[in-house]
Amino acid sequence: MTDTIIIAFCSLLLIAYLFNLTASKTKIPSVILLLLMGWVLNKTTSFLEYELPDFSSLLPVIATVGLVLIVLEGSLELQLNSSKIRVIKKSFLGALISIVVLTLILSFTFQYVAGGSLKASILNAIPLCVISSAIAIPSIGSISKLNKEFIIYESSLSDILGVLLFNFIALNEDINIYSFGEFGIQLLIMIIISFAATLGLSWLLRKIDHHVKFIPIILLVVLIYSVAKTYHLPALIYVMIFGLSIGNIGQFKQVKWTQQLDTVALQNEIKKFKELIIEGAFLVRALFFTLFGYLLKTEEILNGETFRWAIGIVLLVFALRAIQLRVSKLPLNPLLFIAPRGLITVLLFISISPVNHISLVNNSLIIQVIILSALVMTFGLMMTGKKDEVISAMY
Repeated sequence: MTDTIIIAFCSLLLIAYLFNLTASKTKIPSVILLLLMGWVLNKTTSFLEYELPDFSSLLPVIATVGLVLIVLEGSLELQLNSSKIRVIKKSFLGALISIVVLTLILSFTFQYVAGGSLKASILNAIPLCVISSAIAIPSIGSISKLNKEFIIYESSLSDILGVLLFNFIALNEDINIYSFGEFGIQLLIMIIISFAATLGLSWLLRKIDHHVKFIPIILLVVLIYSVAKTYHLPALIYVMIFGLSIGNIGQFKQVKWTQQLDTVALQNEIKKFKELIIEGAFLVRALFFTLFGYLLKTEEILNGETFRWAIGIVLLVFALRAIQLRVSKLPLNPLLFIAPRGLITVLLFISISPVNHISLVNNSLIIQVIILSALVMTFGLMMTGKKDEVISAMY
């Protein structure tokens, strides 16, 4: 039994690695293949009458760790300097406006059709409005560097803003000036904690001489995130600040605390740390989507009642995205197609309390929207090839 599990586990991850390698050539996002592999594994084990444990309780855990590693991976890749101000501003506004506008449209629609409170409708709408960096970032290897940079910023910020908005709505019974004030205080506390933790972890990264040094840092990052989340603080801000700070440590040479560190030696350590985070994010992402695919039910994927809604939501997503890109004077090709839903959508959906669930937004709708948005990205990138547009004025 043990050997069988090890063989299956290693084989699945090696296949996932092959999917990752071929994604830039085939233009097929690895997430589609991972979901399919998980689904086929489920059908195979059922056919062979081979019983496996119930893995559904593992999904939120893997999703949370994956979220931390993916946001950390994305923020480590981002460069902070004056030449990036315009792209950061455009990606932030694009992520924020698309989430807010889409959330408002969907929440009012859900309330009109399904009834219930506006709060419940908003909580069910937000997961469908967040671009998944877990799918977008690994899928953009073949597009131009400038467009790739925009997608990394936009999808990472979309993850963070989506989680912040979801938590703000979920944790406040009434939305008023006091709840905004409390959220502002929480945000300020989290920023202070983020900079203090960043300073401490940077110091540890440089000073630890033991041959095992990066795993404790990663564990501390996840631990601080989880503790902050337990106290209902916007914990994802900390992950992004930490990643941006150590990823751009060379930009802070004049800051007093960095003068106490050997920044040249620290940058070498950060490079190794980044490589480990990239590999860790791949591992967790592969596990999550394979497990998610394994837990999929055929009747949920083929649910005709929700399929019309899924198509409507995906069409609305890309229609609003086209308007947003035009208003922002950004190229439609290939940016229009890169707005997949994925890990964050699932994580937020399973975080909705039972009292706030609405019947219209169920497993079938979430799965269909994820698959359809990924397929749009797949065909869009296939048609784009290497002829993607870049508007240099954006930068």
